[in-house]
Amino acid sequence: MGIKAILSKVFAAWVNADLDRIRKNALGLQQKTFDGLIEKAKNTTFGSEHHFGQIKTYEDFKKYVPIRDYEELSPYIKRVAAGEENVLWPGKPAYLTKTSGTTSGIKYIPISKESMPEHIKAARNALLSYIHETGKADFLDGKMIFLQGSPVLTEKAGIPTGRLSGIVAHHVPAYLQKNRLPSYEVNCIEDWEQKIDAIVQETIREDMRLISGIPPWCQMYFDRLSAVSGGKKIKDLFPNFKLFVYGGVNFEPYRSRMLESIGFAIDSIETYPASEGFIAFQDSQKNKGLLLLVDSGIFYEFIPADEYFNENPPRISLKEVELDKNYALILNTNAGLWGYSLGDTVKFVSKDPYKILVTGRIKHYISAFGEHVIGEEVEQALMSVANEEGVNIIEFTVAPQVNPPHGELPYHEWFIEFAPAPKDIKAFALKVDKALQAKNIYYFDLIAGNILQPLIVRSLKKDAFINYMRSQGKLGGQNKVPRLSNDRKIADELNGYIE
Repeated sequence: MGIKAILSKVFAAWVNADLDRIRKNALGLQQKTFDGLIEKAKNTTFGSEHHFGQIKTYEDFKKYVPIRDYEELSPYIKRVAAGEENVLWPGKPAYLTKTSGTTSGIKYIPISKESMPEHIKAARNALLSYIHETGKADFLDGKMIFLQGSPVLTEKAGIPTGRLSGIVAHHVPAYLQKNRLPSYEVNCIEDWEQKIDAIVQETIREDMRLISGIPPWCQMYFDRLSAVSGGKKIKDLFPNFKLFVYGGVNFEPYRSRMLESIGFAIDSIETYPASEGFIAFQDSQKNKGLLLLVDSGIFYEFIPADEYFNENPPRISLKEVELDKNYALILNTNAGLWGYSLGDTVKFVSKDPYKILVTGRIKHYISAFGEHVIGEEVEQALMSVANEEGVNIIEFTVAPQVNPPHGELPYHEWFIEFAPAPKDIKAFALKVDKALQAKNIYYFDLIAGNILQPLIVRSLKKDAFINYMRSQGKLGGQNKVPRLSNDRKIADELNGYIE
C-alpha cells in the first residue's frame, strides 16, 4: 500500500468524525445555514426587493420569497451574467456554469467563491467515506479517470464560464493530479467521439483503478476499449480497477450491461452533484440512500410532488419531511439561488441521518390521461422484468401515444435499445405493463377501465440513442436522454431508429 493510501485512512477517519457531527445535527445546521444566507444576502438587489432585512423565520421567508424555476429567476441571472454586481449574492460570481437544461435550453448558473469549495469537499468526502467504511484505499495508488466536459473556459462579462465538470477540473487537489487522466490536452477535445477515442489510447495500457462519470458515457468508453482490444473485458485490461463513481442518472438500468462489460461486481459510489450545488452522496456501501449535505451552504425546501402543480402548493423545511414520499427539491444557496426549483424529485429513506433517493424529474412524467406515472415507477417496472428475464437494457425513453393512427386505444410507447432484444417483445411488454400497473394505481385503473391499452415496446437499432444524441448535438459530457415525456418530440425522432 502506497503512502497516499496510508495517509488517506487517517484523513478519512477525521472526515467521518465531522460527518457524524453533521448527521446528528442536521436540523440545527439547516437553521444556521438559513440564518447565514439571509444575513449575507440582505443588501443584494434580490435581498432588498424581497425584504430579507425583515425575515426572521422560515415562515417569513415563505411569505416574501416565491418558488421560481430557472425561467422565472432568469431576469436576475441575466443581470448577473451581464456583469452586474450584488444582484443575487454579494459581488460577482467566481464562475458561471453553462448547462443545456432539458427544459430551458442553455442555462447559466452562478458559482460563488463560497459555493465552489463545497463542490470539491463533497466529492472528496464521498471517496473518504468509502475508504473509512471499507478500509479500501489502494485505488489511490493507481490511475483515476474522470469522464467530464472540457476544462477550457470562456469569459462572459469577465466571469469565467464553462461546464461544471470542466470548472471542477481546475480544482482537483494537487496530490491527485499525477494520478489523474485524461491529460489536459485530451480533456480539451470538444468532439465527444474523438475525445473518447483519445482517452482509450491514453488509458488502455495504464493501471486504471477508479473510473468516474455518467453511466451511459462510461459504457461507451468501455465499449470502445473492448473494440480496440479485440473484445477483452475491462477486468482483463484493468485488473486493479476497484471503484466506479457515478452520478447524473439512475445506475440500475445500466448496471447489468456495465457489470457484464467489466467482468465482475465492482464497488460503486453514487453522487448527486448539480451546477446549482452538490446535494448528496452515498456515504455507505451497507445502507441505501444518499446523505443529504445539510452543512454545505444550501438551505433545502420541499414540495410534495403530487401537489407541485397546484396553485398554492405547500412548501416545507427538512424537519417536516416524511419517509417514502416524493418531493420536488427547492434550493436556497450561497451562490444566490432563492426558492429555486431544481426540477428533481427525491424521497427520504431515512431521517436519522437524513438520506434521500433521487426519483426523477418533476416535469418528466407521463400524465396524458391523469395517470401521473413517474420515472422511479417506470425504471423499477422495466428493470424488474429485465432482470427476471436476463435482458440487458442499453437506454430507453417513454412517451404517450394519444391519437394512434389506426383508431385503437391510446397507449404508452416505450422506445428501448436492448442488447440483445428479448425473443418475444410482446410478452416482455405485457410483463412490464403488469409491473407498472402494480406500482401506479391510476395507471392500473386506466388499463382496467379500457381507457388505455397495455404499453407497446419499440425495439431500437444498435446505437440508436447515441445516434439520436449526436443528431441533437448532445453526445457525451453531462447530457442525458429524458426517460419520460408528455409530448412526442423525442418519440417522433426515434421512430427512424426502430428495428
